[in-house]
Amino acid sequence: MRFVQLKAGDARRLALVEEPKLRLLRNFDSLYALAQAAIESGVKLTTHAGNHVSDVSLDYEQIYQGITDWKLIPPIDHPDEPARCLVSGTGLTHFGSARDRQAMHLAKEEELTDSMKMFQWGMEAGRPALGEIGIAPEWFYKGNGFAVHAHKEPLLVPPYAEDGGEEAEIAAAYLIGPAGQPFRIGMAQGNEFSDHRFEKRNYLNLAGSKLRTCSLGPEFVIDPNFHAVPGKVSIHREGFEFWSQTIASGEQEMAHSLRNLEYHHFKFALHRRPGDVHIHFLGAHSLSFGQGLHLKSGDIMSIQFEGFGRPLQNPVLVASEKPAPIEVIPLA
Repeated sequence: MRFVQLKAGDARRLALVEEPKLRLLRNFDSLYALAQAAIESGVKLTTHAGNHVSDVSLDYEQIYQGITDWKLIPPIDHPDEPARCLVSGTGLTHFGSARDRQAMHLAKEEELTDSMKMFQWGMEAGRPALGEIGIAPEWFYKGNGFAVHAHKEPLLVPPYAEDGGEEAEIAAAYLIGPAGQPFRIGMAQGNEFSDHRFEKRNYLNLAGSKLRTCSLGPEFVIDPNFHAVPGKVSIHREGFEFWSQTIASGEQEMAHSLRNLEYHHFKFALHRRPGDVHIHFLGAHSLSFGQGLHLKSGDIMSIQFEGFGRPLQNPVLVASEKPAPIEVIPLA
């Protein structure tokens, strides 16, 4: 099953994707509410959704193109408290990204960078057997629900940033149940969007390079294939595709298993607060920045993984203003 979330004015709805239509659900206006109901009832989410599909359908193409009152919003969110949606991710999971990171931070050709050492640790101990715990992956904080944008919404390169570049990834989303048990709702394609030029100066700048907008969607997939997922990422400039690359995700392309990534995220009690949503980016295969491209305002980033629905497309928006100092006012 694939879902989208829609909004028109103050009204929002949850819809099942039945190409070329969207079928609205009764009684649920968010995937969050549907997932909560599935946990409380003990009924599978797909079964619960099937029991609430209405006869009302909408034209998907018009909504996808943004020419109706109904607009696509991120396909998963915390509808009441966006700050209770933690957005995080892990890097150095995919073979391609490790090569890009090694090249970005290489000092001497014969030396392994710290980034490549971390990747090798994953290769050696990132796929533990059932009942065992593997090595911890790289982990980063991306922001909260306010940072997550929808299909067609611009991704901002803020005034203080040096650059902005796409990171085509698959993200998993989770809901924490009443007893603190994490439940995986499903996955969506995403653009993790980072400041690679800033990061290139020093790999310790990774954390700061991540604090900016990202996007998910347009669709959310319940129980997708995550063994081997081919895809394509492309950049369009002035109406023409001027760069593209085939990419791949899924456990076959990764040093770490999904189980290992999930354990090392949810081992922290702070990440098991009942009612919270977690969106976790699972790593990128390759980046246009790794091939020497620098995006500019108006470029359209397009990401599509097989089995994840229609492409996710977002324009780049480079802030025109210069950074201004922020002065802290003491209360003493």
